[in-house]
Amino acid sequence: MAESNFVDYVKIYCRSGKGGRGSVHMHRAKYTPNGGPDGGDGGRGGHVILRGNRNYWTLLHLRYDRHAFATHGGNGSKNKSFGKDGEDKIIEVPCGTVAYNAETGEYLCDITEHGQEVVLLKGGRGGLGNWHFRTATRQAPRFAQPGEPMQELTVILELKMLADVGLVGFPNAGKSTLLSSVSAARPKIANYPFTTLEPNLGIVSHREGTSFVMADIPGIIEGASAGKGLGLRFLRHIERNSLLLFMVPGDTDDIRKEYEILLNELKTFNPEMLDKQRVLAITKSDMLDEELIEMLEPNLPEGIPHIFISSVTGMGIQQLKDILWTELNSESNKLGGASVETIVHRAKDVLKLQQELKDMGEDEEFEFEYEDDAEDFDDFEYEYEEEDWDEEVDE
Repeated sequence: MAESNFVDYVKIYCRSGKGGRGSVHMHRAKYTPNGGPDGGDGGRGGHVILRGNRNYWTLLHLRYDRHAFATHGGNGSKNKSFGKDGEDKIIEVPCGTVAYNAETGEYLCDITEHGQEVVLLKGGRGGLGNWHFRTATRQAPRFAQPGEPMQELTVILELKMLADVGLVGFPNAGKSTLLSSVSAARPKIANYPFTTLEPNLGIVSHREGTSFVMADIPGIIEGASAGKGLGLRFLRHIERNSLLLFMVPGDTDDIRKEYEILLNELKTFNPEMLDKQRVLAITKSDMLDEELIEMLEPNLPEGIPHIFISSVTGMGIQQLKDILWTELNSESNKLGGASVETIVHRAKDVLKLQQELKDMGEDEEFEFEYEDDAEDFDDFEYEYEEEDWDEEVDE
């Protein structure tokens, strides 16, 4: 995994720009005595913005650019001149990226569409110049507002792939073989467990030019919720899927038992995933004859559509596409909240957050230098009102 270009988890340090200070300046012009204040306002600090970009598929570009700094706002000047606004820092991320606070685990935002922009950190507002503080009794104010300070935040970015159908099954269940047979995707296929070490996407063509997206993730084993195998790390990639396709080999000892194990692991990861539509595919059925298929039928789980398929011979593949398309467009699926707007993102457990960062190799601390703000106050002139400090005499 260390050499893979598929990066779905990064930690970055973000800092918005501080606002520029207002100007303390008196109008000076020939033949204009007592011109009065004309100090301009400071400029706004730059925002830190997340923007969805469909041309990105992973977070690899952020692994080597972990500091996102917006520029500061310019200071105001004479003749009521405003300071220049700071330049926004735009972070391009793939669609399906979720942002969390790296210190508290709090959910921040979710980017699901191309061009969608979310302001992660707001830049500081610019301070008002002394022109705003003139009154009838204070015609020459010699003070102005400083700009608002910058904001800092360490952010975790997680990629959750956008797909219609997610493949769930044990290692060597035939998930990658199915994806390669129904789409143009070419995942690695071999005769040993955990051949797939990273998720793969494929576009499945259906009848009359229709299509849907299928996601293949590494295999799940019993005890994955406790960290066995590859754990449950990649299950987040099927959290957004409208439909889950469970795949169990036809030569397994107990199809129902394997299905229930997979269901239990999903429940451990996120109980809301049990509300999704489910379809069961019995793979490698080219090794089964009709009599054996009839014997297996009564022992299959009730309440979900099932089909016997073989990706090698093409047995049942077109029927599987029809079932998936029907389930994707069923009324129960549309009302079941399959849209990305209805997904509820849970905050990360603070107690497990540091261990998660360590497992992902993102536990290093960021090193940065704070800027000295002393120069912002060099030109300030403060006016203090005199107070009466006469002591009261007790009578």
